Amino acid sequence: MVTRKTILAGVVAATFAGFSLPSFAAEVYINVDPPARRVETFEVRPGQVYVPGNWEYRNNKHEWVEGRYIPERKGYTYQPDRWVQHDNQKWTNQHGGWSRDDQKMDRSPG
Repeated sequence: MVTRKTILAGVVAATFAGFSLPSFAAEVYINVDPPARRVETFEVRPGQVYVPGNWEYRNNKHEWVEGRYIPERKGYTYQPDRWVQHDNQKWTNQHGGWSRDDQKMDRSPG
C-alpha cells in the first residue's frame, strides 16, 4: 500500500531531479574584457559584511549583480569576486569566499 509520505517523497525527488547546477558552478573563460566595477554606496551594519557587486557573464554578455550583505564571521575576511586574465587574453570570474590568516579560501556561503 502506498502512503502519502511515499508519494510526497517521490514528487519531491522528481522535482529536484530536473534541476541542474547553476551556470556559475563551472569556470568559464571568455575573450571579452569585463567592464569596470560600478561604484556602490553602502552603510555599515553591525554583524554584517557588505559583499560588493560584480559583473557576471550571462547569455553572452556582462550583467551587473548588485552587492549584498552577508552575516559576519569573526576572525575571517571576505574576499570579493574578481575577474582574472589568463594568457593576456582569456578572462575568468573567480568567486569570492572567506579567508583566515592566509589560509585557503572557504567557499561555503555565509
